[in-house]
Amino acid sequence: TLLTMLRAATSRFAQRTALRTQRGIPDACPPPRVYHASAKRDEEAAKPEVVEPVEPKGGLFGTGLSEWFALPLGIVIAVPVLQHELYVVNEETQLLAVFSCFVVTIYTQLGGTIQKYFDDNRDVILKEHNEAEDKIIEALEQKLDFLKAQGNMAGDFETINGIRADTYAKLNAAGKVKPLHDFKGQVERMLAMIAQEESNVAEKAKASLMEEATASVRSEFETSKDLKKSALSFAIGRIKGSGGEDPVQGAFVKFFKDKGAAAAKIDDTAEAKAARAAMVAKLNSVCKNEDFMFQFDEAGQPKMMS
Repeated sequence: TLLTMLRAATSRFAQRTALRTQRGIPDACPPPRVYHASAKRDEEAAKPEVVEPVEPKGGLFGTGLSEWFALPLGIVIAVPVLQHELYVVNEETQLLAVFSCFVVTIYTQLGGTIQKYFDDNRDVILKEHNEAEDKIIEALEQKLDFLKAQGNMAGDFETINGIRADTYAKLNAAGKVKPLHDFKGQVERMLAMIAQEESNVAEKAKASLMEEATASVRSEFETSKDLKKSALSFAIGRIKGSGGEDPVQGAFVKFFKDKGAAAAKIDDTAEAKAARAAMVAKLNSVCKNEDFMFQFDEAGQPKMMS
């Protein structure tokens, strides 16, 4: 029944209240001196003063009366209040009851754990604070030693000024040589680029000429029966150990002679100008991108830049 449920709930509440009163409320707040930044270390190391705890009277509201008096007192007060609807039990009351149970449960079951968590954080913060103070003190002591060692500062500054003047003189001398050194490096790079480009052009021309010669000789041997017969006879003779003129080699020599004679009759001035213009454009592009001291004109002559 409702009366039985109220009795059981009141009994459990009275038992928990009595147990909490006997245990007392733990002191979760450390003394303010622990967090004082300017506290002396000998005071921190000193043993804390032992304060005799004052035992509370306990009981109902600290009066010394038994907590069981809370049950009839609550009933006497609750009956007329509910009867005359001075207080209406609604969802807000239920929410308050649930929240109260939650708070009481957290306090009774997790209070020690929460206190330990904050105590550990307090110890860690205090340790880090002390370490930071030690580092600051050490740095200040080193700075003090450094300032004490500056007794002969005037002589040190005279020595520094002498070294500075000597360094400036050496820099001025190096400044006169450095442009010449840079110019020499730029000229050497241009010469290397020109040599590499000429080598590439020669290799391309050689490969193209060999391909043309191979194709021409192969075409001659494919169309000429006499060449095929002479080549076969030369191969058989080489196997037997007899000498003779190689027709393949002769065909290549004849091709190169004809090619040389034909090239001598061709005017390659325009082609040479085009190749030189391409080379000059490539060299000027490098000179401009890397801020060289010179560039090349259309005739391929280097010109100093202003």
